[in-house]
Amino acid sequence: MLRRLSCCVLLLLPVCQLLAQSCTAPADTSGGAFWRQQLRFPRVRAAQVGTGPVVASRLRARGLDPQRLEIMFRLIKTNRELEVWARNRDGGPFELLHAYPLAAASGSLGPKRRAGDFQVPEGFYEIDRFNPKSNFHLSLGLNYPNAADRALGEPNPGGDIFIHGGAVTIGCLPITDAGIEEVYLLALTARAAGQAVIPVHIFPFPLTEGELARRRSSPHQLFWRSLVAGYTYFEKHHEAAEMAEPVVAER
Repeated sequence: MLRRLSCCVLLLLPVCQLLAQSCTAPADTSGGAFWRQQLRFPRVRAAQVGTGPVVASRLRARGLDPQRLEIMFRLIKTNRELEVWARNRDGGPFELLHAYPLAAASGSLGPKRRAGDFQVPEGFYEIDRFNPKSNFHLSLGLNYPNAADRALGEPNPGGDIFIHGGAVTIGCLPITDAGIEEVYLLALTARAAGQAVIPVHIFPFPLTEGELARRRSSPHQLFWRSLVAGYTYFEKHHEAAEMAEPVVAER
């Protein structure tokens, strides 16, 4: 009985991680300082000059105000695209702004559980680092491992998972140098506008009953089902996923 209860608690962790996320934060009065700090780096300055007009055009076309911008990222592995969703703060649901094809992929369907397994994580994350001096041009770090990964993974679950430039990977999300310049500037704009938490949701495939049934024999089935609530809520509402209802998964 105790073992069964422990399984329930562990599989609830991805949902708890989702509930802890909040896309909206009070306006960040240090946004200008954050921009200035980032513009000290040559690659950020070059991206602003060369790619900034493209980003500005995308935002204008969707009626998005850089001073109120909120974004989130979503990856469905089988689609091989990093989706950027955006909205104005207090301006309604997210809309798909652009999808950036992955330039490379590693691992297979399923979560990352140990260092060196070449897996891309699955679950609910957020951007926790801006790296303007990346080995892969520019990069945005994910807060992997999160609480669920630490509870469900091996003693050394690995780390340093990034959205970055280039076209090579051993578990990260490369979207070419041109792609990361756009994505980096979008994230920088949102952070400077006051978005303290930029969510990143990663799923193996569309988490529908049909897709899950096709993979019913997978050892990851219970884990994937623990992600369904967050996936389904966002699919239906295009709204902040912290509103998703938690579900209990058990053996």
